[in-house]
Amino acid sequence: MSFVEEATHPQRTPLRRLALKAEPYLYIAPSVILIATIMLVPLVIGLSYSFRDMQLLNPFSGGFVGTEHFEALWTDAAFWHAMRNTLVWTFASVALQFTFGLVLALLLNNAFPGRGVVQALVFLPWAVPTFLSGLNWAWLFNPVVGPLPHWMAAVGILSSPENILSDPDLAIWGPIIANVWWGIPFFAITLLAALQSIPQDIYEAASIDGAGAWRRFTDITIPFLAPTIAIAVLLRTVWIANFADLIIVMTNGGPADSTQIVSSYIFTQAFRRLDFGYASAVAVVLLVLLLAYSFVIILLRQALLRR
Repeated sequence: MSFVEEATHPQRTPLRRLALKAEPYLYIAPSVILIATIMLVPLVIGLSYSFRDMQLLNPFSGGFVGTEHFEALWTDAAFWHAMRNTLVWTFASVALQFTFGLVLALLLNNAFPGRGVVQALVFLPWAVPTFLSGLNWAWLFNPVVGPLPHWMAAVGILSSPENILSDPDLAIWGPIIANVWWGIPFFAITLLAALQSIPQDIYEAASIDGAGAWRRFTDITIPFLAPTIAIAVLLRTVWIANFADLIIVMTNGGPADSTQIVSSYIFTQAFRRLDFGYASAVAVVLLVLLLAYSFVIILLRQALLRR
C-alpha cells in the first residue's frame, strides 16, 4: 500500500490488511471446497483402494496389501489383452473422428443454402445418449433386424450377412463405428469454430500470390488449426480411453474378451467380480498412462504456439 493510501486509510491495521488480501481467496473458497469434495476426495479414496484388499463379498477384506495388486496386474494376461484393445479402440476412433470431423468443418465453413439445417443434422449424434446410441448400433449390426450385415455382404465386405459383434476378429469394429458416428460432431464443432477465427485476408493474399487450394490448406489452415487440433485430440483421446459405455452396451466385452478395453475391464472387476481393490489398481495404471500422454501433448501444443 502506498504512502497516500496509508494516510487516507489510517485505520487499516496489519490485521485488516491481511483480511483484505485474503478476501479474494474467501470468495473462491466454496468452489475450491466443492471441487475438492467431488474430485479430489474420491481420487484419494480410489488410490488408497489400490493398496488394500477391497472385496465386497468378503467381510474380512479391507486390509493393506501393499503392491500385490500391481504385481498381479503385471502377469494378468487379460489386462494386457485389454490394453492392446484399448490402443486399437482409441487410435482408430480418434483418427476417424478427426478425419471426418475436419472434412465436415471444412464443408460447413463455406456458405451454401440450408447450411443451418445441415449443421443441426451433423451435430445431432452428439445429443443422442450413448446408451441409446449403443442399442441402435447393436440392432443395426444384427442381421435379423438390421440392414448393415446385408449391405456389407452385398458389397463384398462380408461373405454372408452375419453379426460382426459375434465374430472375435471383427467385433471391436462395431463399437468403433458407433463411437465414430457419435463423436464426429465434437471435432466438427471445435474445428469449425477455429476455422471461422482465421482472418480471410490471409487467404485472399495467398490467392493473389498464386497459391492454390491445397497450398492454402497446408500453409495457412493447418498451421492455424494446429493448437486447436492438439488440444481437441488430447481431450478426445482421454475421453475415449475412459469411454466404455458403447462397448458394455453393444458387446459387454465379448466375445471371448475380444472387445474388452481397460475401462470396461475396470467395470468388470469392480461391479461384476466386486473386487474394488484390483479394479482400483487397474484404474491407477490407466490414470498414470493418460497423465503421461496428456503431458506430452501439452508440451507439443506449447511448442506449436511458440512457432
